[in-house]
Amino acid sequence: MGVEHSEEEDEEDTSEDELENEAEIQRLEEQLSINAFDYNCHVDLIKLLRQEGKLHRLRKARQKMSELFPLTEEIWLDWLKDEIRLTEDESDREKVYELFERAVKDYVCPEIWLEYVQYSIGGMGAQGGIERVRSIFERALTAVGLHMTKGASIWEAYREFEIVILSTLVSEPPKLAEYQAYIDFEMKEGDPARVQIIFERALAENCLVPDLWIKYTTYLDRQLKIKDLVLSAHERAVRNCPWTMGLWKSYLLALERHGADHQTVTDVFEKALNAGFIQATDYVEIWQSFLDYLRRRVDFKWSRELDELRAAFARSLDYLKQDVEERFSESGDLSCTIMQIWARIEALHCKNMQKARELWDSIMTKGNAKHANMWLEYYNLERSYGDASHCRKALHRAVQCTSDYPEHVCDVLLNFERVEGSLEDWDAAVQKTETKINRVNEQRVAEKEALQARQEEEKAEHRRKAKADKKGQKKSQKVNRTGDKRKADDEYEQEWGEDAELPSKRLRGEDDFGSTATEELMETESGLFGRRAPPRKTEPPGFRKNQRGSSEAPQQPQDVSKEQRIDENCVFVSNLAFNLDDPEGKLRALFQGCGTVQQVRPVFSMNGVFRGYCYVQFEDRLAVPEALKLDRKEVDGRPMYVSPCVDKNKNPDFKVFKYKTAMEKHKIFISGLPYTCTKETLEDLCKQHGTVKAIRLVTNRSGKPKGLAYVEYENEAQASQAVLKMDGSMLENFTLSVAISNPPSRKMEDKGVPSRLLGAAMPRQPQGARGKGRTQISLLPRSLYRQSTPDAKAENGTVSAPHTTETDGSLSNEDFARMLLKK
Repeated sequence: MGVEHSEEEDEEDTSEDELENEAEIQRLEEQLSINAFDYNCHVDLIKLLRQEGKLHRLRKARQKMSELFPLTEEIWLDWLKDEIRLTEDESDREKVYELFERAVKDYVCPEIWLEYVQYSIGGMGAQGGIERVRSIFERALTAVGLHMTKGASIWEAYREFEIVILSTLVSEPPKLAEYQAYIDFEMKEGDPARVQIIFERALAENCLVPDLWIKYTTYLDRQLKIKDLVLSAHERAVRNCPWTMGLWKSYLLALERHGADHQTVTDVFEKALNAGFIQATDYVEIWQSFLDYLRRRVDFKWSRELDELRAAFARSLDYLKQDVEERFSESGDLSCTIMQIWARIEALHCKNMQKARELWDSIMTKGNAKHANMWLEYYNLERSYGDASHCRKALHRAVQCTSDYPEHVCDVLLNFERVEGSLEDWDAAVQKTETKINRVNEQRVAEKEALQARQEEEKAEHRRKAKADKKGQKKSQKVNRTGDKRKADDEYEQEWGEDAELPSKRLRGEDDFGSTATEELMETESGLFGRRAPPRKTEPPGFRKNQRGSSEAPQQPQDVSKEQRIDENCVFVSNLAFNLDDPEGKLRALFQGCGTVQQVRPVFSMNGVFRGYCYVQFEDRLAVPEALKLDRKEVDGRPMYVSPCVDKNKNPDFKVFKYKTAMEKHKIFISGLPYTCTKETLEDLCKQHGTVKAIRLVTNRSGKPKGLAYVEYENEAQASQAVLKMDGSMLENFTLSVAISNPPSRKMEDKGVPSRLLGAAMPRQPQGARGKGRTQISLLPRSLYRQSTPDAKAENGTVSAPHTTETDGSLSNEDFARMLLKK
C-alpha cells in the first residue's frame, strides 16, 4: 500500500509540475506580447517549451525570436537537431537546408558548419547531391577552416568524404578508365589544384600511358602555365614514355615557351633523337619541330643563327637518309617536306632563288617528278619569288613528267602563256600539251583493255569454279538421295500423320497432276505456312483416294489463304533481301504508321528460305495510298518496292513496276566497280565533282554487289562534269565506265505462243519409287502436241486460235494407233 501511495504521489507531483509549467509558459507569452524585445523572456520560453515537448509552439517561439535577435550557437544547434529528427520525407530536407543557411549567417560558428556538412552528406544520393556537399564544404573551409581549435574538424570531414567518393569510383586497384572519368569531372569543375592532384594520382599508378601524360601536360601548358610545374611534368613524361614522339615535341615547345636557354633545348632534342621512336615519320616530325625552333631564333640580318639553321637543315637530310633509312628502309619524308620548307625559307627570307632551285631539283630526283602537285608547288614558288622564264621552264618539265593529273598541268601551262607568253610561246605550249594528252589517252586505252581482259579471265575462272562446285554438290546429293528420301518420308508422316496431303494440294484442291506453273504459284504462297512448311512427299496418282476410300474435299489450313486476301486492302512488297531477319516484324513496324496492319505474310520457299517479297494487308483500304508512299524506301540497304496488290489472273495487263525511260541528265550510271566498293568510298570519289544527293549500289537479290551504281547530283552540270572526269578512271585497279543515266525502254513481250509452251503443257509423268519420274524424256508421241489443223488466216489478217488435241491421259490404245498411222 505504501508503494502504491508513493506512485500516486508522483503522479500528482507530475501533474502539478505540468500545470505550473503551463502557467509559466502563459505568463512568458503574455509578457512577450507586452514587450517583444525581452531577450531573456524569449530564452526562458524556448527552454520551457522544449522541456514540455510542445513542438508546434516551440517552433513558433524560435521563429519569433530569430526575427528579432541573432540566435546563439546553442539555440541554433538545438533547433537544427530538433528539425532534423522531425524530417522524414525527402521533400522536407530543403526546409532544413534553408534553416542552416539562416544559422550560418548569424555567427561564424564551426559547430554549425560541421553539423551542416554532415547533414548534407546524408543527401548526397539525390540528383546533384555530391556537387552540393562539395559546395558546402568549400564554404565551410572559407568561413572557419582557419579556426585554431575547431577548423581541423572541417578539414578532416572533407578528407573522409573524398575518400568515400573515391572508393565508389575506383576499384582495387584503380583502373585507367575510372581515373579518366574522375579527371574529366574535375576538369569540368575547373579547380586547378584538384585537377593537378587527380592527374598526379592517376599517373602514379599509370605512369607508362602516353595519352595520360599528353593530357596532363596539355592541361598544364594551357591552364596553369607555371614554369617549374610545367617543365617538371614534361621532363617526367619523356622519362616515363621516351618512345612517344608527341611528348618530346611538346617538351621542346614548352622549353621555348618558357624561355629556356638554347643549349638546354638542343640537349633535349639530342635526347629525343636517341629515344628510339617506332616509325620513320616520328623522326621527320621531331626534326621539323627543332628546325621550326631554330628558324624562330634567326635574325636574318646576322649570319650566325642563319648558318646554324642551314647546317641543321643539311644535317636533318643526312640523318633521314642514313640513320632512319638504315633502320626503317625509308626516310619517312616521301614528299620531301623538310626540303620544301628549306627552299621556301631561302627564297622568302634570304632572297636566294639559286639555292631554292637546287633544292627543288633534288626533290624532283627523289621520285616526285610524276606528281602534278609537286610541280605546281615549285611553279608557285617561282611565280612568287622567281621570274617568268623559270616558271615556263618548270611548267614544260611538269607537262613532260607528270603522270597522275596531266590535264591539269596542261591547263596551267596554257593559262600561263595566255597571260605571259608570246605567239611562239603559245604555239610551243599547244604542241607540247597536245602531244602529252594524246600519249596519255593511248596509254589509258591500252591499260583499260588489259584490265578488261584480266577481269574477263577472272570472271570466266569464277564461273568455271562455281560450275565445278555445283556439279560436285549435285553428285554428292545424288549419292545420298535414297537414304535422305526415306528419312524425309518418315519425318513427314510423324509430323503430318498418315493421311496428310501435300499442303499445296490442300490449299488448291488439286490432284497429283498439277502443272508446273501451278506448283510455282503454290511455292509463292507457301509463306502462309511460315518457315515450318513440311517437306514435299510424292505418291503415285490416286494413292490417297484409294487409301481413304473417298474423294472428300481436302480441309483448308487455318492460315489465311490467297482467296481470303482482300486486294483493295493489301499491298505487295518486293526487292527485299533474302537474308532479312524477321521480315514480318520489320514490315509490320514499318507500315504501322500507314494504318492498322491486319497481317503481314512473308513468302518462303518450301525449304523455309525467305523469297524476298510479302503481302501486307490493312484493316482499312484508306491505308493503301499511304503505304504506297513508302515505295523505294531503303530496308537494310535495299530499296523496297511497294505496289498495289492486283490479281494477275483477273488483270493480266497490269504492270507492277514502272520506271522512267527518259534520260535523267542529273544522274550518272557507273559500271565496272570492284565488288568490294562501298557506298562511302563511291561518295568520296563522286563528291569531288559536285553535290551528291543520293547513291544506289545495285545488288542481286541476295545482297551481293553487281559492280553497278547510280549517283544523283544536284544538277545536270555537275553530272556532266562527273562523266568527263570519271569515265575511264581507275578504282582499285578497275576501270570505271561512267555515262549519263539513260534507262532503255522496256520491250513488249511477245504475246504469241512461247517456244516452250508445248513442253510446258506436257503432263507430268507418274513418279517412281524414288520420288522422281521414271524417265526425264517424254514417251508421248509428238503428234499429240502438234496442232491438228494448220493455222487458218482470216481475211482481216488475224490468226484464229489454234485447236490442240487434249492430252489429259484419257486416250485409248486405238487413239494412239490412229495418230501414229496419220504420221
